[in-house]
Amino acid sequence: MKLAICNETFQDWPFDKAFDFARECGYTGIEIAPFTIDKNAKNITSTQRNEVRQQAEAAGLEVIGLHWLLAFTEGYYLTSPEAEMRARTADYLAELATLCRDLSGDVLVLGSPQQRNLLPGVSHEVAMQHAADVITQALPTLEKHNVVLAVEPLGPAEGDFLLTADLGAELVKMIDSPQVRLHLDVKAMSSESTPIPEIIKKHAGITAHFHANDANKLGPGMGDIDFIPILKSLQDANYTDWVSVEVFDYTPGVETLAQDSIAYLQKCLAEL
Repeated sequence: MKLAICNETFQDWPFDKAFDFARECGYTGIEIAPFTIDKNAKNITSTQRNEVRQQAEAAGLEVIGLHWLLAFTEGYYLTSPEAEMRARTADYLAELATLCRDLSGDVLVLGSPQQRNLLPGVSHEVAMQHAADVITQALPTLEKHNVVLAVEPLGPAEGDFLLTADLGAELVKMIDSPQVRLHLDVKAMSSESTPIPEIIKKHAGITAHFHANDANKLGPGMGDIDFIPILKSLQDANYTDWVSVEVFDYTPGVETLAQDSIAYLQKCLAEL
């Protein structure tokens, strides 16, 4: 397994400083939230794309890809009943796939609950069909750039659509493409009744990416969740891709979050 961190963790730090510090901590990958470059990915110039990619390379980091895909955007919605809205959203996902490729990444993590929660009069079943339609429309660009879109289930604290790994897997199956797989997040899985290691085992075959965090919104090791059985389940499933630290509570400070998270993960892996 390879350890990475999400770049919004560094808040207002310049990218070069953030990337250098991440590598100093021991991370080898960086995951980018597009809004940290520009709230509209279509406004991110080729010069900016090249600069971010080169800054990561200079720091010795691999750009994994993008997450928070629709955060801070306007005019896009994954589960909209309006065909025109779905087409616009698919076009934007295609733009994000191109941005991902330009940054040398290959994974898009599709979470963004505020742009997918159930709209009035839309059932979950119908919303699944709308989401599948949007993603299917973006497939040609995903295939062109060899970028994987990883569907992210989220817990009820975030919204009301795609609340379990089983539902995420169902959406993946509906699309039936190697370019569309599953993303698993520890905080989200902690809201399910099924133990996290069992969820990992069940969906190992379609899992493309993994977020490490605690149910308390801090980093791994900063709450009650024991990561040893979680990481063991990933090992048993022969998962060799990225485990990326994603936090939502920045109270401890950037340095503490970045340093303590990877130190804990490395300690757990050493014990295994």
